[in-house]
Amino acid sequence: MAIIKPFAAVRPQAELASRICELPYDVVSSAEARQLAAGNDLSFFHVSKPEIDLPENTPLSNPAVYQKGAESFQRLLKIDALKQDAQPCYYLYRQMSGVHIQTGLVAVASCDDYRNGIIRKHEKTHPDKEEDRARHIEILNAQTGPVFLVYPYNPNFNDLVSSQTKEPPDVDFQAVDGVHHTGWVINSPALIRCIASIFARIPHLYIADGHHRSAAAARVAESRPGDAHSNYFLCVLFPHTQVQIQAYNRVVKDLNGFTPAQFLDRIQSVCVLRARGESIPPHIHEFCLYLDHHWYALDFKPECFAAEDPVDQLDVSLLQNLILAPVLDIDDPRTSRRISFVGGIRGINALERMVDSGDYACAFSLYPTRIEDLMTISDAGKLMPPKSTWFEPKLRDGLFSYLLSGI
Repeated sequence: MAIIKPFAAVRPQAELASRICELPYDVVSSAEARQLAAGNDLSFFHVSKPEIDLPENTPLSNPAVYQKGAESFQRLLKIDALKQDAQPCYYLYRQMSGVHIQTGLVAVASCDDYRNGIIRKHEKTHPDKEEDRARHIEILNAQTGPVFLVYPYNPNFNDLVSSQTKEPPDVDFQAVDGVHHTGWVINSPALIRCIASIFARIPHLYIADGHHRSAAAARVAESRPGDAHSNYFLCVLFPHTQVQIQAYNRVVKDLNGFTPAQFLDRIQSVCVLRARGESIPPHIHEFCLYLDHHWYALDFKPECFAAEDPVDQLDVSLLQNLILAPVLDIDDPRTSRRISFVGGIRGINALERMVDSGDYACAFSLYPTRIEDLMTISDAGKLMPPKSTWFEPKLRDGLFSYLLSGI
């Protein structure tokens, strides 16, 4: 069963939260972070992307980068822009993006549970990315970016959340991207015991986003045997019924020597084509293709998704296995330079612009992967294909941090 614990979070002063909290380190480039943090010495990018405060040609793996991040973190603590709570607490974290609302529990989860499969994974991690985050954690002696976890919906905890979120919040702000962030502190010993008891009966948690953060935390824990605080990692846990997955679309540089007409003819062996001008597929096993300034709707033929393997039934797998590899000769999307991936948050217009510019030959708009599929694949011990999910809204770095020194 899952072990989660309260902790004494380092949190921004409520009136400064909108200036401090930033998008996760891995969804913006160094150039974007430098621009977003310009003129704002409180921006958490000074901690999470500290290369912005060094010469632009500084390698990201340079020890000076990590040292600069630690200095910025300590500076925010010294001026009380960030302060640690006096006792271990749980926290509720609500995000509102348009009509979508999701409320998660902020806690620390067990690295042992991560290792033994109680916390389930669906993505392969890269050693260099693990090393980067591990070095960041080590020099800060803190985890500043939470892992996005999902748990199966629990009515008892849902009732508790509904009750607690009627209370006045401890932090409330709208970020520049329009996402509204609200937080509540839960410091009642009775409620803390109740929450721990509820999650102790949940058999598995699932990593939605943050595989490298959790892997890095586990790596740091292994290097610190006997250090109880280091054997946990910062997370936000959401019920599976609330999370929002957007499509992870594809754009391809060329048609592998085919003309547009030839390409359409080839793919009709596995798809039923309808030139209706749709740009967003309405259901699974359908995708939309932007080619030669036109949108086409295509349904995979039923025999194509009859496989028993849940990975092979995913639309991203069908597209890869039936079109990208055999027709366009893109065998490994992880390494091919002929394909790029576009998160659904950027919209359909981004796909059209990329193709109309002449830099790409076509774009594929996909139906989002379902959270139930992610959980099924994780339970089977299998891996999702690369770039299968794009979770929105993104958690904010700097809103809750976990000091490995405890309190």
